[in-house]
Amino acid sequence: MEQTTTDNGKNIAIIAYITLIGWIIALVMHNNNKTELGAYHLRQMLGIMVLGLVLSLLNMLLDIYILALIIQIGLLVLWVLGLIAAVQGEKKPVPLLGEQFQQWFAGIG
Repeated sequence: MEQTTTDNGKNIAIIAYITLIGWIIALVMHNNNKTELGAYHLRQMLGIMVLGLVLSLLNMLLDIYILALIIQIGLLVLWVLGLIAAVQGEKKPVPLLGEQFQQWFAGIG
């Protein structure tokens, strides 16, 4: 059974949510077959990763355990919501910063 290229970027969107390595693989795949859905979820996941990095650095400075726990749970929720949207083939922004991620990382896609 051959895989068709008519998935409209759904595979790229899903792979983008599988860690940093998955995101890089999805970016390479997207460069070979640019789709709106793939670009959208690449930007969403990049935003989640950058947000996680910034919040983790902030938490290292503050060194508050409960804050770290809240940050990790919040990032997990954003990741799950983004992954669900990718699996369903929807361009649905993650809560709070999803629209800003699209603007900030508009160069992807």
